[in-house]
Formats: sequence, C-alpha cells, structure tokens
Amino acid sequence: MIAAIDVGLKRIGVAVSPDGSLALPQEAILRKGRKQAASDLRRFLQEWKVDTLVVGLPRGGSSQEEMERRIRHFVGLLELPEGIRVEYQDEAGTSEEAKERMRGVTRQRRDGRIDSLAAQLILERWLEARASAMSSEEAPRDR
Repeated sequence: MIAAIDVGLKRIGVAVSPDGSLALPQEAILRKGRKQAASDLRRFLQEWKVDTLVVGLPRGGSSQEEMERRIRHFVGLLELPEGIRVEYQDEAGTSEEAKERMRGVTRQRRDGRIDSLAAQLILERWLEARASAMSSEEAPRDR
C-alpha cells in the first residue's frame, strides 16, 4: 500500500493507492501539535498497512528551505518501523490545483478536503513518474 501526505501547518492531507495506479484522497489529519499529528499519522499508516510513504516537498519559492526542514523534521517524528520506505515528491502547485478543482464543487471550507486532494495530486505525480521510469527501463535500447 502506498500513501502520500501533504504536510501543512494546520492539516495534513492524506491519500492512498491500494493498487499502485489509482490515488484516493482520505480524511485529512487535523494538526493540533506535531506529536499529536505524528501519532495520528503513524496510526493511519499502520491501519492501512502502508509500505511506501510519499511526502510532498515544496520546490522553489522563498521559504523552500525552511518548509523542507520542517517537513523532514516531522517525518522524523513519525518513528516509522523498518520496512516503510519514504520517498519525496515535488509538490509545487498542488494546493493551487486542488483549490481550482474544488472551485464550484463545494464551498471553500477548512475541513481538509483541499489538503487531501493536494496529497492525491502528489501521489498521482509520484505514480506517473514511477510508471514512466519503469516503461523507459523496459524500452528496447539501440546498440
């Protein structure tokens, strides 16, 4: 099972891929504190039997280094058991795209739907990159 997270200051968007091709948003985790959020996320990962965790990282922008440091620190708080692989994926523009997709569908509430849709987009990007890399490895090579 593959899961992706979009770590925010107030919520953590979550998505899963049970089959390695389809990404499904899940209920976001409300972040009251780092330790509480890490505990809730760790429980989520155990319940879903996740073996790969894809974490969105911001690329570009003035606060990239600070946000990347905070996200990597948060991932360290998860105290993941051995066997769970952590992968990082560029999350540039996912929150904006998620807001755009939700425009007109529902009123913009702070319930975490946009955060989990952003996590779904992160997971879709990661799955597409992995599929693309695998297909290029299988392509016949000219000698």
